[in-house]
Amino acid sequence: MATKGTAAKSVSGAAMSKYDVEVETRLKALEEKAHSPCGGGTNDERLAALEAKVDDLISRLSKKITL
Repeated sequence: MATKGTAAKSVSGAAMSKYDVEVETRLKALEEKAHSPCGGGTNDERLAALEAKVDDLISRLSKKITL
């Protein structure tokens, strides 16, 4: 008796193995994490926050060097 396949389908419509489905799920999770916003705000606000962090780092390093 033949049974109808239940394989997942890719975007192109091709059948995907269980392994392919697992890899696709992991890839989507990684892509979402990689593309998540980095603190929000406008570009100018994000740049100002980055500059403040750099200034703080330079200040902390300068104190260690002069000790």
